[in-house]
Amino acid sequence: MEPALIALLVVAVLVIVLLAKSVTIVPQAQAKVVERLGRYSRTLSPGLSILVPFIDRVRATIDLREQVVSFPPQPVITADNLQVGIDTVVYFQVTDPRLAVYGIANYITGMEQLTTTTLRNVVGGLNLEGALTGRDGINSQLRSVLDGTTGPWGLRVARVEIKAIDPPLSIQDSMEKQMRADRDKRAIILTAEGQRQAAITSAEGEKAAAILSAEGKKQAAILEAEAERQSRILRAEGERAALYLQAQGQAKSIETVFQAIHDGKPDQGLLAYQYLQTLPQIAQGDANKMWIVPSEFSKALDGLANLGGAGDGRSWMDVPPSADGGNGAAKEGLDTSSWFESQLPRAADQPEAKIELSSITDTAPAVPTPPPLSEVTADVRASGPAADPAVREQFGTSDEGDAQPRA
Repeated sequence: MEPALIALLVVAVLVIVLLAKSVTIVPQAQAKVVERLGRYSRTLSPGLSILVPFIDRVRATIDLREQVVSFPPQPVITADNLQVGIDTVVYFQVTDPRLAVYGIANYITGMEQLTTTTLRNVVGGLNLEGALTGRDGINSQLRSVLDGTTGPWGLRVARVEIKAIDPPLSIQDSMEKQMRADRDKRAIILTAEGQRQAAITSAEGEKAAAILSAEGKKQAAILEAEAERQSRILRAEGERAALYLQAQGQAKSIETVFQAIHDGKPDQGLLAYQYLQTLPQIAQGDANKMWIVPSEFSKALDGLANLGGAGDGRSWMDVPPSADGGNGAAKEGLDTSSWFESQLPRAADQPEAKIELSSITDTAPAVPTPPPLSEVTADVRASGPAADPAVREQFGTSDEGDAQPRA
């Protein structure tokens, strides 16, 4: 091969190498730190950049995105002398590639050690319960310290999170027992409270039921008493009406008998005959062991003989003709139109029948009172045959109204 061709090939290779060394491409969200002759020159932004071959070189490529670093559990002693393991997660972002390269040799290791020392300082002032319940406070303090310290390194700490706090197994068992006991205690308290509320509710229900039952019994007793009262009032009114009607009937009966006796004009013989008919009734009865014949018995026999015509030959069956040509038996008929009249109102018109249960009162109903029996008897005696002097002379009626036959 000719020397000229070989030289041409060498020059072409050198040109290609120089082009490769002088051109670099920076990806998006990254930055490259360029040194010239061992000294910081500039920071390349994303895109195509030109370098001076053999003079400029890329020292480091920095990722500008937010990064997440999880650190292994770190042993930390709390204020109550308990050793716990705490896992942390740090979210950070490189804001200055030059400081991230020249400010610290390895910013990941620096952040890990800084997080460990700060975490021990913060948790050392808290007990176990405070560390378990105060994670937000611990996270805030860690972020504040890390963000302030990593600023010269060209970093920005976004947030710090505690991933886990692992106490010793013995402490975990004690905590579980304590939590179980506390839960059992709360369950017992809630059960007792529920039973108490149930007992109170049951007692209130029984009280209300007893009150309603008592009210019902009271109303039933009141209604029953009122019904009994109305029943007795109506029964008494009925009995009073019956007695009044019976008294009226007796008065009419006495008046009729007296009128019949007055119209018949009885004589001594008829009275003797009636007297003899009464004697067997006197002797009736199982208790009558002895019967004493009265002294008037012979006179009664004489009167009976006279009735048969033993004296003057006239018999009691010989009835003299009346003045109007009849036998004296035909009389004008009795007027019975007012026998069954009553001055009492009807049962449906009485005030007791109109009383409603909702308007019960203790006042007695106003019912018209019939005239007493004594007044009715006095009226009958005043208008009957007892007022006739002939009858009073024949029967020997006294002033008190008792008719007794004369001997």
